[in-house]
Amino acid sequence: MSVACGLECVVCFGCTRWAWKRCTYIGAYDSENWPPATSDEFEPIPRVCGTILAVYETDLNNPKFAPPDAYKAKPQWVVKRVSYEETEKKSPPYLIYADREHKEIVLAIRGLNLVRDSDYKVLLDNRLGMQMFDGGFVHHGLLKAATWMLKREGETLRNLLDQLGHDYSLVFAGHSLGSGIAALMTIIVVNHLDEFGNIPRSQVRCYAVAPARCMSLNLAVKYADVINSVILQDDFLPRTPTPLEHIFGSIFCLPCLLFFTCLRDTFKQDKRKLRDPRRLYAPGRMYHIVERKFCRCGRFPPEVKTAIPVEGRFEHIVLSCNATSDHAILWIEREAKKALELMKQAGRSDTQQLEKRMSRKESLQQEHRIALEKAVTLQVPHAVDPDEEEPGVASTSGAKSGQTNWDDLVEKLFVKNSSGRLKLKKDIVVE
Repeated sequence: MSVACGLECVVCFGCTRWAWKRCTYIGAYDSENWPPATSDEFEPIPRVCGTILAVYETDLNNPKFAPPDAYKAKPQWVVKRVSYEETEKKSPPYLIYADREHKEIVLAIRGLNLVRDSDYKVLLDNRLGMQMFDGGFVHHGLLKAATWMLKREGETLRNLLDQLGHDYSLVFAGHSLGSGIAALMTIIVVNHLDEFGNIPRSQVRCYAVAPARCMSLNLAVKYADVINSVILQDDFLPRTPTPLEHIFGSIFCLPCLLFFTCLRDTFKQDKRKLRDPRRLYAPGRMYHIVERKFCRCGRFPPEVKTAIPVEGRFEHIVLSCNATSDHAILWIEREAKKALELMKQAGRSDTQQLEKRMSRKESLQQEHRIALEKAVTLQVPHAVDPDEEEPGVASTSGAKSGQTNWDDLVEKLFVKNSSGRLKLKKDIVVE
């Protein structure tokens, strides 16, 4: 009897401890050991958020969702705007914007529209381990949307580079569902820079705002030098390992889904998660905007932490009433702008800023190399060793004329087996 009572006490204590840790876990803990971001590296993010917001408008001259200080995007610089009717149900709406002030050509993609079946069609076109790509796994429907968009707009982007000059940068940006499409487009583009006049890899960037889990861990780390994810405090989407198609298929019972996902992942070993090549993650370098603290009321002045995590890559569900509101692009744009203003106010003299900027550029490159080495050390499937292979090296066959067949270029990352089916160049083994 005493043994049974003792076991019952142990179980009750364990369950109570687990419930306490889960209920008191806040989003700020994910990045508490990360270094702070600098104003130089974070400066484009509020601007990009504003450009994504502009996709939601039907008329930029008479905006409905404009931030308090209005859009920085100028209507006359919008090259193309594509609505739902024009996307042929292949992708969410997007716009192409030529930012002459910052010398950027921006392709911005809106997030999921809960009342549009075409967005669900893209989202539901996936199964665990369905789509192999570039030595890893990606979301099948998002890759199809990215390929379709490049087939449609690749020529437009190339013509803009020729017209405006090859000193312009290519920027792919998206929110929620659009973030996954933007990230996968970036991977395709940096592997085929010859299609864009051989511009340097450093002139291609992606900003995935409230990012979807769209690629395996080896790809998320490999392309962290060109892909940047922006997450506001407790946002549920980057933290939820449940496939996207299940999340939004259960959107009206989201609290139940998050609870059971949290319970399941508690008993799943971290090593097993890391060594599953099919498990998808939020892409690239992470920028975490933190504005709330444990047992404190209200919002604090936002601060931004950044890193390229391999372990602890937003793996814990946050049981928070802000888990869905922190996913909104309006809130992210507002808090990112506040954070940037605070960074600039805390700036030093011009000489110190110049020295800091130069050293920060070197540290960003070093952080990426360290993350790649750590992924190899932790035996992440198909992680890239920086000493053996330069990540994402583009082909150098020279610029081409005429229509580009993006389907063929994407298939170059595969080989065909004896039966003629597409297969990865590296064998994928699920451990």
